[in-house]
Amino acid sequence: MKREMLRRSPTCRRPPRASAGCGSSRRYRAAGLLTAQQARASKHFVMRERAFLDLVNVRGDLSDPVFVDAFESVVGCCPPAAPNTVARSAAYDVLWLGPDEWLVRSNAPVPAGVLEPKLAQAVAGAYAAAVDVGSGYTVVEISGERVCDVLARGCPLDLHPRVLKPGQCVQSHYFKASIVLVPTGNDRFEIVVRRSFADYFCRIMLDAAEPLTS
Repeated sequence: MKREMLRRSPTCRRPPRASAGCGSSRRYRAAGLLTAQQARASKHFVMRERAFLDLVNVRGDLSDPVFVDAFESVVGCCPPAAPNTVARSAAYDVLWLGPDEWLVRSNAPVPAGVLEPKLAQAVAGAYAAAVDVGSGYTVVEISGERVCDVLARGCPLDLHPRVLKPGQCVQSHYFKASIVLVPTGNDRFEIVVRRSFADYFCRIMLDAAEPLTS
């Protein structure tokens, strides 16, 4: 009999065993912290997870028309050539990570592993690869009047909208967590963060936001 695999949000970590020696007040999961933050969210700062988005890392050669045509036939747009830019289709955003590397993110939650097999099959005739990384990353959305101040506490980038605006993306870090930062509107960002850092990232960002939003 096959066992059904249940998907869990990357911010929902299993609680530590009772023998771990930690008090119950220290056992909140990041998902619980986000839920609590949303309940008291204000115009100053809001943080929420965009769970279960399709995330596929793609490597390929933009000078190869076979790869570009195959990519566009599945995703609905060509991979961006300009550094730190985002290409968009009706269903996906494509983030530039390097001259031959992109992260394709769905705009809505999907069942696990939808995009990878389609892309892998489409680019099979080219020197390219498509790998599902959705189990290793998650996407967090932050917004509000103080969102840039919260980001500035742990991110070294110039966040002024003249410098970083919608249609761009950039790889950086927030304190000790590596991130891909994507401005999506006025005082609104999406952040791609590794699953293994999701709990730390949510805790450190909420801690950084506390004195700015209380």
